[in-house]
Amino acid sequence: MPIVGIGASAGGLEAFTQLLEHLPADTGMAFVFVQHLDPEHESALPHILGRATSMKVREATQGMPIRPNEVYVIPANSTMILIRGRLDLKLREASRMPHLSVDLFFESLAREQHEGAIGVVFSGNAADGTNGLEAIKAAGGITFVQDKTAKYDSMPRNAIASGCADYVMAPEAVARELVRIAAHPYIRGALAPLPADFIGEGGKHPPATIPSRRSRTGNATPKSGFEKIMDLAREQTGVDFSLYKTSTIHRRMTRRMLLNRKNSLDDYARLVAADPKELKALYTDMLISVTSFFRDPAAFDALKNTVFPKMVDQRRSDAIRIWSLGCSSGQEAYSIAMAFMESTEQFADRVPKIQIFGTDLNETLLNKARHGLYPKSLAQEISCERLRKFFVEEDGGYRVIKALRENCIFARQDLLRDPPFSRMDLVSCRNVLIYIEPAAQKRVWPMLHYALKPDGVLFLGTSESIGTFTDLFEPLDKKHKIFARKSSPTPAFSLPLRDRRAPVAKEGRSPRAPQPADGLRTEMQVHNEVDRILVNRFAPPGVVIDASLNVVEFRGATKAYLDPPSGKASFQLLKMAHEGMVLPLRAAINQARKQNEPVRREKVRISDSSARLVNIEVIPLKNFRERYFLILFENPRRQNEASSLPAVPALPTAPSGDRQLRRRNVELGRELRETRDFLQSLQQQHDTAHDELQASNEEVQSTNEELQSINEELETSKEELESGNEELLTVNEEMAYRNGELSRLNSDLNNFHVSISTPIVVLGRDLTIRRFTPLAEKLFNLLSTDVGRPIAGIKHNLEIDNLEGFVGKVIDLIAARECEVRDKDGHWYLLRARPYVTVDNKIDGAVLVLLDIDALKRSERAITQERDYAEATLRTARDPLIIPPMKPSTGHSGSIRPKPKIGRFSTWRTVPGIFPRCGICWLMSCPATISSTTWR
Repeated sequence: MPIVGIGASAGGLEAFTQLLEHLPADTGMAFVFVQHLDPEHESALPHILGRATSMKVREATQGMPIRPNEVYVIPANSTMILIRGRLDLKLREASRMPHLSVDLFFESLAREQHEGAIGVVFSGNAADGTNGLEAIKAAGGITFVQDKTAKYDSMPRNAIASGCADYVMAPEAVARELVRIAAHPYIRGALAPLPADFIGEGGKHPPATIPSRRSRTGNATPKSGFEKIMDLAREQTGVDFSLYKTSTIHRRMTRRMLLNRKNSLDDYARLVAADPKELKALYTDMLISVTSFFRDPAAFDALKNTVFPKMVDQRRSDAIRIWSLGCSSGQEAYSIAMAFMESTEQFADRVPKIQIFGTDLNETLLNKARHGLYPKSLAQEISCERLRKFFVEEDGGYRVIKALRENCIFARQDLLRDPPFSRMDLVSCRNVLIYIEPAAQKRVWPMLHYALKPDGVLFLGTSESIGTFTDLFEPLDKKHKIFARKSSPTPAFSLPLRDRRAPVAKEGRSPRAPQPADGLRTEMQVHNEVDRILVNRFAPPGVVIDASLNVVEFRGATKAYLDPPSGKASFQLLKMAHEGMVLPLRAAINQARKQNEPVRREKVRISDSSARLVNIEVIPLKNFRERYFLILFENPRRQNEASSLPAVPALPTAPSGDRQLRRRNVELGRELRETRDFLQSLQQQHDTAHDELQASNEEVQSTNEELQSINEELETSKEELESGNEELLTVNEEMAYRNGELSRLNSDLNNFHVSISTPIVVLGRDLTIRRFTPLAEKLFNLLSTDVGRPIAGIKHNLEIDNLEGFVGKVIDLIAARECEVRDKDGHWYLLRARPYVTVDNKIDGAVLVLLDIDALKRSERAITQERDYAEATLRTARDPLIIPPMKPSTGHSGSIRPKPKIGRFSTWRTVPGIFPRCGICWLMSCPATISSTTWR
């Protein structure tokens, strides 16, 4: 059952309503609405949407099963995911980070439904839903995004910019498209025969296709649409997708057929041939890119805590080299780099350099990895500590810090075609091999063994295993799929480069499993063929050899005919054969190789103490790309007289000595013929080698001419490099001048710090100390060696709780803060913290400034005491007192007196000895003080 997940935020209600109004009630799909709702108010969305459709609209509850032709709405203050066809709800957690409920549900929908998942993003703010749509598309599902009709286009715009939108259209058009694809077998996951609405041209289903081969009449069978598309993809992209799992490739093709409204693979093949953009889109779809930061965190913790410390402890100067296969947009490579930096913090000065090589086939994703810029939703994948330490906020997202980007090199590489890297300390091959055919996987394991150093480590994904290659790798951590390279020799590996064209039974059906290519046949097939032949011949002793005459397998008791040679161990047949058998055996093998037919040699004498005779038969094994031969040894006494070669005529009766002489002559004649045949084969080999040497000589001459041309180009490049060197010298002079300016500025800054009487401490983004003034040393108990240490590890003299939290909020909120603090001696300061802003307007730390406000605080305290004293005096006075309003006085010489206000109360009275203060300025020592006068 297809499930449609629909996400929106502000302005999404109108789009929801328009979608439901244009949807019939019998699509067979289930619809789940996920909207950003106010956590403190009950949602009325189910009632509103219920008026727009005849389908049943429900508010989701814990464990509710999903049924077709029903609508489910997320409740307020909840997050929702899909687990085994049921809705799983949890209360929202309070967080400073944006709440990405749409991404959360879409990702679970992709995990559960795969190609049956459909994601729709409507109007809304922020970037929620983009990562979820990427996950759905990577899983093979269909994605929709609202067009310019969205009231708030932030969510749709981010989704379109990421390239994960299959359709960009209005809600009404989305409804019509959902109705069209609802019955498609790709969405339903069945890949059954296409219904009548999807039949091919002419009203008939396309004919069944078979592998391309020659018919009995000699004509080639037409290629199927699947084969044509595979050929086009290989020719245009250089990638042989026939080595990938055929079922996955076919699903991707069927998905593109659905999107382009094509009813058969033949129609779609014509579209791909005519439209390079569609071929590029198909190529991107077939390169499945599902990744995230620290996917499977426990495995990365094991890598950080177990593998990296051991590597660093054993390494002194050489850089640690890491290869990340299928790195996609770089998250895994950067995750490894972060884990390494976290793991090596304890080693201080002994940390070696690290080089991480990330490879993938998708050049677009590699460019994204090189830039290292990721959306805001990244905050949901990694911790706040890592976000603060390894990322810088810019361009509406988070960019990996430069120090991390410089350690990662990204390049395009085809694992099944290009040569591997070598001398690697760690190879990360996570969730790559699961998309490759098992036969091709067997060629990859020796490659990974070759790429690693003798003490290298292999890091696999949760769905991968070394299988039968236990002789190449041994487990270090079985649970987290971490393996160590064994010191055994690396088996020879060669990657199959020619296309294996996969047949398709019918358009709309899954293609049958492709027959293994000649180069990928298993040894079991060779064994079966040998067993069949030996049974027909009563299983005489023999061996199976390859084209190089190396013994592949021993069959029966061959000790009477073959012995291992002395010295270096070898399975070379001619070195193991007893004396007297070498020439006949070589001649028979050469004849069988040339004629490709069985060859028999009768009564070959073995030159040992018993002078035995043996019949030798060489049988070529056919139907294999590599040449194999079965060699049988038979005892003439137990063998019938019939032979595949003409028998030697019987000699007439003669005396015993004559018979022996004639028998010897026959044997010598046979040996002579065999020697002549052997010499003739050597002459043919010599002629062939001579022709090859001539061709090689011509190629060398051509290569020499090319090298001369390259030499001329190098000379031209040398001149360009000399010109560039001169420019670099000029740039170097400019840099030296700027370095002098920076030195002077640094000196000015140091003198400025010394001359000002203000304690200042400059902190980095990770709250480590960068610089401080001399006056700050006493207050913070700092030494010159404390530069680079975190402020949390400094025992300062200020009475303030959680100083690092105070500064952390300044960096997080990008706002200045201040508070009054005292030191241990009771001295008052105003602690002011401001964000550290770089020249390019980036937040890179904070600045702490301490202002001395002790005198001000003492004056404030004295004034408060005097005010309290005056108020107490007024409250205790027995006579009523009225202080009339006065104009400000310009002096207090006593000659200027305030004029009493004429009114109901016109008496100014002071109390002698109790209130001896000036009526003008309220000071004790003012000359205008009235001691004991009464005014009227």
